[in-house]
Amino acid sequence: MLEEPAGTTSTREQQPANPAALMRHARMSYEDFLEWADEDTLAEWVDGEVIMASPASLGHQRIVGFLGGVLAQYVAFRDLGVVILPPFQMKMRQGLEPDVLFLAKEHLDRLQATYLDGPADLVVEVTSPESAGRDRGDKFYEYASGGVPEYWLIDPIRRWCEFYYLDEGHYDLVFQGGQGRYDAHSVPGFWLDVAWLWQIPSPVVEDVLLGVAGADYANYLLEHLRQRGYLTNE
Repeated sequence: MLEEPAGTTSTREQQPANPAALMRHARMSYEDFLEWADEDTLAEWVDGEVIMASPASLGHQRIVGFLGGVLAQYVAFRDLGVVILPPFQMKMRQGLEPDVLFLAKEHLDRLQATYLDGPADLVVEVTSPESAGRDRGDKFYEYASGGVPEYWLIDPIRRWCEFYYLDEGHYDLVFQGGQGRYDAHSVPGFWLDVAWLWQIPSPVVEDVLLGVAGADYANYLLEHLRQRGYLTNE
């Protein structure tokens, strides 16, 4: 299996520091924060304070892109709701920015133009040395107290995942490990082979979903090809 190249950074890491980082300790209302932050701003609003996100590594972005792509395609195929990647806020007590969030169709009324007003049905955080403390600490308890039913923590350095489900206001650890199959609670019918997360390059989305959904997804793809004129009914 290939490894992430040592010292490799994403395009965003190679850019000069964002001057907005100077506002790390600025205090403002959430309404002012939304007005201040543009579509490219990676920041969170915590207790009235702006917290800028650290630049993401290539490994982090690869896993977020893979998971986001697989979940988005599966959710669209099953018509279950919507999958959103950052930068996009989820506002509960704090205004946080998960790496991946899934919002079920029955909760789409929570979705505003610039933020999610209330909990997502599933939140995924891909940890880094800089974020691990918050992902396992403040965010962990914020997501639980805010009512996020399912929380995935993915550590690409240790190649380790933890999957939590909310029970009476507290998260229960329902699966952990660096390999194995995890069946999602909040995304009906979806399961994840944890080893997919560490593969370089990441598995092809269509191959993953053919494994997850089988003939149903194959027929879905064939119907789309027919609608676009690539196949005939003969």
